[in-house]
Amino acid sequence: MRILNDLPQCLLTADAAELQDLLGGPTLIHLTGRREEPLFVSVLLHGNEDTGFYAIREIMNKYADQELPRSLSLFIGNVAAACEGMRRLEGQPDYNRVWPGAPNAGLPEHAMMQQVVDEMRERKVFAAIDIHNNTGINPHYACVNSTGNAFLHLARLFSRTVVYFTRPQGVASMAMAHLCPSVTVESGKPGLPHGVEHAAAFVDAALHLSELPEHPIASQDVDLFHTIAIIKVPEELSFGFNETGCDILFQDDLDHLNFMELPVGSVLGYSRHAAARLQAWDERGRDIGDQYFKLEDGELRTLKPLMPSMFTLNETIIRQDCLGYLMERYPLEQHTG
Repeated sequence: MRILNDLPQCLLTADAAELQDLLGGPTLIHLTGRREEPLFVSVLLHGNEDTGFYAIREIMNKYADQELPRSLSLFIGNVAAACEGMRRLEGQPDYNRVWPGAPNAGLPEHAMMQQVVDEMRERKVFAAIDIHNNTGINPHYACVNSTGNAFLHLARLFSRTVVYFTRPQGVASMAMAHLCPSVTVESGKPGLPHGVEHAAAFVDAALHLSELPEHPIASQDVDLFHTIAIIKVPEELSFGFNETGCDILFQDDLDHLNFMELPVGSVLGYSRHAAARLQAWDERGRDIGDQYFKLEDGELRTLKPLMPSMFTLNETIIRQDCLGYLMERYPLEQHTG
């Protein structure tokens, strides 16, 4: 990892695919602003999710000839995968699963992320933002790993839709949450100007904050959800969205179900394979898929009312990460603190 104290001017016009040649690898850049405690922003932890980089590029161009309102520490992650337009390269770990707190630490990438966290602890980081995209149809929303008031106020600055999660482990926002209010933002599909504009406006607003409020956020000002399980397709089962002959044939508009409250009996796909099932890994690492899904008369149906998020049609993402997540509404007044 390179650590710089000045912004390479080439980044003001660079494309994400050029960063491997321009930077040579993951890079942490510290920039001085009027307020000393820095805002930390991480981008391109997944190489195909480039909205964060283009949002930061907008910010850097805006302040090219003026002082930043607050110091900014920028971590540019998997530039090698960004060069190929991929989430991660074959043989690489997921750059958003190797931060402090990840299970089975020991890779060079674990040590690199620990170094990032140590740097930000020493600099007394003010707040942390990790910018992502997703491949399915989802609203723009924020994710937190704590329902503390400052976390929720930071998240609400991006969206009134906020998701609280504690799994998967090893993500950037969870590691930074031990140092400061921290948030992950999901800014839609990559390549859309609105996502870049929204993420840039959020970072700019955060740079102008003098402090984050500690008073409770009003329940009517936020729609809070809780991720209760990660949905995966068992490795031994084949799947698809259009082709025949696979073990599970999913609905080809599955991603349209994101953030919709599905009733019992909703059909997600079809199978003639008697062992076809979906896994749902809860916060304690248990597979509770059989509590939520059932194969009946060749249809893969829901057993409980549920709300999915981040359902994707991208088969590579499904194998590398997951099919999506299950959520429930989270009454704010019962869980803040």
